[in-house]
Amino acid sequence: MRKNILITGASSGLGRGMAREFAKLGCNLALCARRTERLDELKAELTAAHPGIHIALRALDVDDYDAVFCTFREFRDELGTLDRVIVNAGMGKGQPIGTGYFYANRQTAQTNFVSALAQCEAAVEILREQNAGHLVTISSISAMRGMPRNLTTYAATKAGLAALTEGIRADLMRTPIKVTTIFPGYIRSEINEKVKKTPFMIDTETGCRALARAIEREPATACVPGWPWTPLAFLMRHLPLSVVSKMA
Repeated sequence: MRKNILITGASSGLGRGMAREFAKLGCNLALCARRTERLDELKAELTAAHPGIHIALRALDVDDYDAVFCTFREFRDELGTLDRVIVNAGMGKGQPIGTGYFYANRQTAQTNFVSALAQCEAAVEILREQNAGHLVTISSISAMRGMPRNLTTYAATKAGLAALTEGIRADLMRTPIKVTTIFPGYIRSEINEKVKKTPFMIDTETGCRALARAIEREPATACVPGWPWTPLAFLMRHLPLSVVSKMA
């Protein structure tokens, strides 16, 4: 079992839920996010429920690239090793292209791809030094195809992250380091809390339990939950775009 796990974006949503699941498994946690008061609350909750684990906290804005490298190294020094790094921090804002919201789409592109690149760089530096560990990136089922309206930029960033992760996997496949891309389906979180009547949406706790189970298996890729998203992902990649666009 991977004992020391770093999760970015751990103050809310999927990051917070995954922290709870890995705490149940007895893992030590390195948790970072911008909202430190929420991290403090989470640490108090998890320490009370699982007194045998060590929980390290850091404030981190992943758009501050120097801070990403510094924070990851500090976590490694505090815990001794980083056995798994989960690149989870991201945002879901976006607007249709050409409607005057470049600033919002640019911010999403920066955080979801360039900042994820910084996290991958920082993580893999450490994993290479250790010659061991597991890198996990949280992409999205929307990465399977170009998506319309508010999802256009978000889906593109998640597709870019998936391709980046696959390239890292190719580079490290003859080493002991494992690399996994997770494609979550519709799991309720703060990113999508305003989206109503979405088919196949599951609650945060159920979704994060499925995420933790998938990550523990350490596959190259996984759609989560497997049903219905594994067959739907296949269909999304092969159906006409006119059909896929109606799924957004």
